Amino acid sequence: MTLTTAEYQALDHAHFLHPFTDHKRMHESGARIIERAEGVYLWDTDGHQLMDGMAGLWCVNVGYGRKDLAEVARKQIEQLPYYNSFFQTAHPPVIDLSTLLSEVTQDHLTHVFLTNSGSESNDTVVRMARYFWQCMGHPEKQVIISRRNAYHGSTIAGASLSGMQAMHEQGGLPIPDIVHIGQPFWYREGGDLTPEEFGKKVAGELEQKIEELGEHRVAAFIAEPIQGAGGVIVPPETYWPEISAICQRHQILLVADEVICGFGRTGEWFASDYYGLKPDLMPIAKGLSSGYLPIGGVMVSEHIARVIIEEGGEFTHGMTYAGHPAACAVAAANIRILRDEGIIDRVRTETGPYLQQRWAELADHPLVGEVRGLGFLGALEIVADKDTRAQFEPSGTTGPLCRDIAANLGLVMRAVGDSMIISPPLIMSKEEIDELVELAGKALDKTLDQVQA
Repeated sequence: MTLTTAEYQALDHAHFLHPFTDHKRMHESGARIIERAEGVYLWDTDGHQLMDGMAGLWCVNVGYGRKDLAEVARKQIEQLPYYNSFFQTAHPPVIDLSTLLSEVTQDHLTHVFLTNSGSESNDTVVRMARYFWQCMGHPEKQVIISRRNAYHGSTIAGASLSGMQAMHEQGGLPIPDIVHIGQPFWYREGGDLTPEEFGKKVAGELEQKIEELGEHRVAAFIAEPIQGAGGVIVPPETYWPEISAICQRHQILLVADEVICGFGRTGEWFASDYYGLKPDLMPIAKGLSSGYLPIGGVMVSEHIARVIIEEGGEFTHGMTYAGHPAACAVAAANIRILRDEGIIDRVRTETGPYLQQRWAELADHPLVGEVRGLGFLGALEIVADKDTRAQFEPSGTTGPLCRDIAANLGLVMRAVGDSMIISPPLIMSKEEIDELVELAGKALDKTLDQVQA
């Protein structure tokens, strides 16, 4: 049965609660109903075409409409639609995916604990980091240090790890023993420091917090290599070497949240490869299946896995659908597509540099204070004054205006406050990149017209 857009919107209003949505505002105009997709494009129920500059939610790395992935899911569902991996059982798809993940990640990441989402992956990090130290005879090592304006999910533990005030105000968060330090956002917080000076300064907050809490209490530090939902914040070059050294010096587990950055988004398999990080735990999701089926996980280093396997007894943690056969089969096929079709190699050598070159041209626009990006990640910082970096008042309103204008022009971008964000499918061609940048420029022009009016 095919309904009209208005009929879909009425039913949506009556029955569906959307995530991260001001429902009253959305229903004043009605939700946009997306009906189909192919390659890098979406179509709504009114027939409007939109270029998806966000790859869904940072995840559709191989693009839409891969019939081979649909066929993998169909075959697996026919053969074994579901079985769990509790009670000393496994199945071929979960073993195949686990083996494949150990091959595409760094050599020391030998094991994976599978979940259904990035939020569940970060919940698992909290459980596993504390459990590891308990097995090592240090049950007092409970504290996990994160960063302000970080995003690590919206479950209770994930939202606690996240450093977003709006989330913490709803539900009495964060939970105990999760604390936050500053973020490496030089453009907004660096002041008169050079990026290099600021990178070292903000990294030093980690050591200060460890000393304040006591090293004997701190289990881990968690951070995205590049903050995604926080605004595509690319850290200064001095930041990650200093963070890595501090974690090693104080025997703190380093958790690199690769939920957004992983599976080719930076032009490497993982941003940890790009920055030379050696994480002890590495949450993954999104690009793991290119969003075709829900799946996530935590890559676990050999030294942690050995302790859990040989010393820990039963690890009392898991989910009914973790390691779902169809999701595992699709994720494994997706990884092979990324590898065998050279998609990540092309992002690293061709399309990623081209996207960054074209994206940087938008720095000349009167509204743009800073252009940030790496690989297939990009951000524009909208400002009222380029020299002072002043924002339009009230802050956080110009970005959503630009986002809506862009959508009406046929481009999906995301607004994080007054930062405009892109994270396109990794299959995007140079011609499609040109189209994306042209549409983004037109959206900025129309936004400027409105704010001046």
